[in-house]
Amino acid sequence: MSSIQLKAVEKWFGNVQVVKGVDLTVEEGEFIIFVGPSGCGKSTLLRMIAGLEETSRGQIMIGDRDATAEPPNKRGLAMVFQSYALYPHMSVRDNVGFPLKSAGLPKAEIDAKVNEAARVLKLDDYMDRRPKDLSGGQRQRVAIGRSIVRDPTAFLFDEPLSNLDAALRVEMRYEIAKLHQSLKSTMIYVTHDQVEAMTLADRIVVLEFGKIAQVGSPRELYEKPANLFVAQFIGSPRMNVFPASAVTSFSLPENVVSLGIRPEHISVVAPGSGKLSGTVDVLEYLGADTFVIMSCGEAGQITLRVNGSTPLKPGDSADLEFTADNVHAFDEAGTALNIP
Repeated sequence: MSSIQLKAVEKWFGNVQVVKGVDLTVEEGEFIIFVGPSGCGKSTLLRMIAGLEETSRGQIMIGDRDATAEPPNKRGLAMVFQSYALYPHMSVRDNVGFPLKSAGLPKAEIDAKVNEAARVLKLDDYMDRRPKDLSGGQRQRVAIGRSIVRDPTAFLFDEPLSNLDAALRVEMRYEIAKLHQSLKSTMIYVTHDQVEAMTLADRIVVLEFGKIAQVGSPRELYEKPANLFVAQFIGSPRMNVFPASAVTSFSLPENVVSLGIRPEHISVVAPGSGKLSGTVDVLEYLGADTFVIMSCGEAGQITLRVNGSTPLKPGDSADLEFTADNVHAFDEAGTALNIP
């Protein structure tokens, strides 16, 4: 295990800059997740760490050494891709042990490492099968096993669950979380799925247009977003944002331009007693919860999360209430402000 440090790293493709001076330290044994919209640079940044993309400027440190110019095979990192890249003619055992066989390790050592990886990933019953006889989740576990046997400095995951269906994604999230607890290895993981990020990460790195918008624990990002981009990117349904002028019951500094409130922090109250009034447009029933989407005049479209058995129906008028403790304030540039 080692820490990984990025010092003002940049990536240019011709005249286009896609990674813009990123500074980040991933501590030894930490699980870091890169998230952001398509084109934000998260996969490019991961590939730069792996050595699969050249670093245009800046420095990549792995432990105490400068790895910026090192080829991938010298960095001691293991990368797991969204495609399993298994050899179809080989058994699971041979697929997992292939990197060690290629490195010329003795058969006894290969067998010991392969058996340990199989135990950790619960692959013991599948070792003599071919990839075509496995489910998508089992194939991804084999791909991870192939990385484990190399005893890498750190694991790099590039959207490893994107090819799986919803049920298998949940199962594999659990498997990866348990794997991190068991191995205590440094892991850097790229995903566009914020549920994966919120449930797996020690810290999340939110990227926007090649820059870091915010770094923090899932709770920090959710409860204290540094800016409007993070506030609306983290959370599902996303935070409601509306002009500060739509609510007159708060005393706000002059530089507050917009306010934000999470859907679960809004309640329905008696007519005339709320901070916003509106009309129900759509109900999205999800069992335990219902998402109520309302039109609220100057505040625009507001979404609230209520009990699944809500009596509200499309066309109903309702008042909405929330407290100042749960309100987020932003200035004209979208920077979060403290409300006195």
